[in-house]
Amino acid sequence: MTPCRRRDRIGNVYDGVAESSAAVVIRQYSSSFGLASRLLAQPVRSQVRNVYALVRVADEIVDNPDPGLSRAARERMLDWLQQDVNHSLDVGYSGNVVVHAFARTAVSVGIREDLVTPFFDSMRMDLRLSEHTTASFGTYVYGSAEVVGLMCLRAFLAAPDGPSDPAAAYDRLSNGARRLGAAFQKLNFLRDLAEDHDLLGRAYFPGLDVATFSERDRDRLLDDLDGDLVAAAAAIEQLPPSSRRAVVAAHGTFTELSTRLRSTPPSEIRRSRVRVPDGVKLRIVAGALWMGHK
Repeated sequence: MTPCRRRDRIGNVYDGVAESSAAVVIRQYSSSFGLASRLLAQPVRSQVRNVYALVRVADEIVDNPDPGLSRAARERMLDWLQQDVNHSLDVGYSGNVVVHAFARTAVSVGIREDLVTPFFDSMRMDLRLSEHTTASFGTYVYGSAEVVGLMCLRAFLAAPDGPSDPAAAYDRLSNGARRLGAAFQKLNFLRDLAEDHDLLGRAYFPGLDVATFSERDRDRLLDDLDGDLVAAAAAIEQLPPSSRRAVVAAHGTFTELSTRLRSTPPSEIRRSRVRVPDGVKLRIVAGALWMGHK
């Protein structure tokens, strides 16, 4: 075997291991995302999993409740991870399999540091802020969620059935991608009020007193994120077929969560995490599949 062929074979094995590892991360951390991602056509399915796997690793660094892991240690780990990601964007390779999978996607679809940097900035905010102002909340949501929507949009538009002018489509659909990411993040904040406040000591929503969380608070927050969902819906129908059904399913799941939260007493939201039953998720996915055949 020639050195060139040996490098190709080893590279293919490592690429496959990296993408398989990213898929395992997603499967273990998010059943809802894993279900929706199956509706994505390849190569978009693997690319989006690669993006979310990196996000989950960073989340684990800042959210792991182990009291023995100091803030300084977490910040050091986050710094190392970001440095590895930035280096991988330049060379297309990393010794960390999750970062390597992300780098393959980033290089392929055009994800650069203008999206990576705000993400890591928001992760650091989790280590340094316990309560948010209106300004810091907007910055945090952009970096932690909206840029992830933009990363996925890059993958959607780079697909074989993507638009002839991906740059123009990206500009046109960016607001919808950002708003869907923002809605997802705000829903998680609302579902995780108890854990964020009691376990992690965080208060994300500006001016919200978790101890006196009321129906008025609940409805005000849901009105805001429902506006994000409406704005996102307007962009979904313009996505390529290879990604449209999966995004329809994700949007439908978020909408169902919002509906369920609105009918849940504040005391219950404060005490436990509201979920969408598996049977309802399957119905939403079936609806997305049906829409994809229209």
